[in-house]
Amino acid sequence: MEETMEFIGELILILFVTTLMGQLFARFNWPAVIGQLLSGIVLGPALLNWLKPSDTMTLFSDIGVILLMFLAGMESDLDLLKKYFKVSFTVATVGVILPILFIGGFSLIYGMKFLEALFIGIVFAATSVSISVEVLKDSNQLQTRAGIAILGAAVVDDILAVIVLSLFTTFSHEGGSQGLTGNFFLNLLIEALYFVFVWLVYKFIAPKFMEFAEKISVNYSALIASLTLALGMAYLAEFVGLSAVVGAFFGGLAIRQTKQAEEVNSAVSAIGYSVFIPTFFVNIGLSMTFASLTQDLVFIIAMTVLGVLSKYWAGKYSAEAFGMTKLEGSIVGAGMVSRGEVALIVAQIGIAHHLFPKDIYSSLILAIILTTVISPILLNHYIKKLLA
Repeated sequence: MEETMEFIGELILILFVTTLMGQLFARFNWPAVIGQLLSGIVLGPALLNWLKPSDTMTLFSDIGVILLMFLAGMESDLDLLKKYFKVSFTVATVGVILPILFIGGFSLIYGMKFLEALFIGIVFAATSVSISVEVLKDSNQLQTRAGIAILGAAVVDDILAVIVLSLFTTFSHEGGSQGLTGNFFLNLLIEALYFVFVWLVYKFIAPKFMEFAEKISVNYSALIASLTLALGMAYLAEFVGLSAVVGAFFGGLAIRQTKQAEEVNSAVSAIGYSVFIPTFFVNIGLSMTFASLTQDLVFIIAMTVLGVLSKYWAGKYSAEAFGMTKLEGSIVGAGMVSRGEVALIVAQIGIAHHLFPKDIYSSLILAIILTTVISPILLNHYIKKLLA
């Protein structure tokens, strides 16, 4: 009971400070999400040390990102996603290759072994657009060409990052197997079958499931059914070796087409934004410390600059190659910069399997956090220019 009450006290602090910081940033026409991210840095080990990462915090955070991507799926137009698939695929592919080349190359020059340098490049190949989604939603840009390209690229990027990570750990003989089985090609087949299941859910299962839920005489039956479907798809995605956010996103797409979509969107937004989503943003900030700032300053600055430029250039020039304007290209590029929880998870896999030197772990985490904070600032800047 003592641990529970301690977490409730932390939750009160999180909700109070994120609301305050979000309002402060919104007043100056900045995305509220930046204020929420900075709340974690201020309250966490980096500054005040009032909050520390914990299992319960991580649990709430994980639910938060799943709900956020479920809502993103609910607000996405599948026809537009299909229309911009080529640009999304190109943005994602180039966005995986460039960080591996840039950051892997710098890590080699910095004195690391080839496999260590390659893995650090893979860490920065991952993209987390959860925060970009929030900025796009705030500025009503989620359903624009750039917004759809970012969402589509995020899904493809996640799949490519999983494949690259699986290849690395399979052939390096150091990381152990990633995925459901020890066989890389069998894992790929299972992941492909997952997308067949996604199509079945979208076409047949979701509409029937929600119709059935409507006939049940239980309060909020439609909400319960939609959350069951979304969480189930997230769980299954993680189970087969993909990311839970991919499953949640497709769960949102499936529910979007049903009659209950508006009711579900409103209810899930209330649940997510009142508790879980603010905790997710704060939890990212809690990963930051300034312990290695002076010691590894050159490494941190280089990782951050190369991390930002590799994704930004990949998104910008790929989007422009498919006919988008320079400003739209900049929005796509800025939206892909954030590494967030995806890169943090990959880094944790790396440290657990001794895939890179332990003494650079804190510096790596700091660089990941910095790209995550810089991304919404850049994105907001270009959206303002577009709307001006």
